Amino acid sequence: MAVPDLAAPAAPEAGAPADEDLLLEHQLCFALTVASRSVVGAYKPVLDKLGLTHPQYLVMLCLWESSPRTVREISEALAQEPATISPLLRRLEAAGYLTRQRAEGNERSLAVRLTDRGAALRQQATAVPGTMMARLGLDREQVSELHAAMMRLIAATRDADQGHSG
Repeated sequence: MAVPDLAAPAAPEAGAPADEDLLLEHQLCFALTVASRSVVGAYKPVLDKLGLTHPQYLVMLCLWESSPRTVREISEALAQEPATISPLLRRLEAAGYLTRQRAEGNERSLAVRLTDRGAALRQQATAVPGTMMARLGLDREQVSELHAAMMRLIAATRDADQGHSG
């Protein structure tokens, strides 16, 4: 699929005609969609070396931060529904990276725990952030700025959702 030329289109000027607001090149949703797909695609060859898909990598990042975790904790950390996380956990368990067992004291909850193999994979994964910065031509400060901007955008969408849900 060809990626459209997104080299800094002119931002709509204040007081610009409303028709310009509807230009595809001015749509935040379009830029975010293409950027997300492009960045995840850039991760693919790097994560292939670890034997992980991008969603599996996110689950492993979550578990490398803290293990064991419940399915609910993982789904909340990744802002995904448990039904989306469960198939990823099954595949990671089949690969030998984690185990899923009933949590002690709560039969309805699954505790997800790294195996030694899953914990060892973390060492290989330490190269991923630096490799991705190089692939994307970004330095640590630029990544930090982009991350902060995305986190502000996520917070703004959650705030907007809260304003409309009650």
